Amino acid sequence: MKPILTLLVLLTISLSPTYTPTSVNQQQSERLKELDAYWAEVSRTVREGDYEGYSAQYHEDAVVVFATRDPKMSVSISDALAAWKPGFEATRSGKTKANVQFRFSQRIGNKNTAHETGVFAYNDGGPNNYVAFEMLLVKKDGQWLGMMEYQKNQATQADWDALK
Repeated sequence: MKPILTLLVLLTISLSPTYTPTSVNQQQSERLKELDAYWAEVSRTVREGDYEGYSAQYHEDAVVVFATRDPKMSVSISDALAAWKPGFEATRSGKTKANVQFRFSQRIGNKNTAHETGVFAYNDGGPNNYVAFEMLLVKKDGQWLGMMEYQKNQATQADWDALK
């Protein structure tokens, strides 16, 4: 039995992909570059009031969890987008200005999955509203899509500044 187990272990090791520090670093660098582009696009769509572009950043089955509200709730992305649509339309028409920026405390993933943790700063003409968040993303057909956005709690300017 022991020789068979040893053989299985050796076969598993020999058939496993080889991960060198260089290949892992290259994969991580490429993933982060792609995700930075994802977040830049999210920021652009908010700033320009591009509802369709913003909607396209989420998987159709995505969920948004709001733990910053009372009552706490989770909703489908379609329900969240419907609630946010008037704000996008007001921004697009020039009635309001909106902006969102992101900073990260942790970025975990591989070539087709990602879990991003950080703080976003959102404003619609007033002071920034800081929110600690997590986003779970998948890469589908070459495009990163949000699967779950978890707005965990209100954050502060100090929390934001700590993530420079």
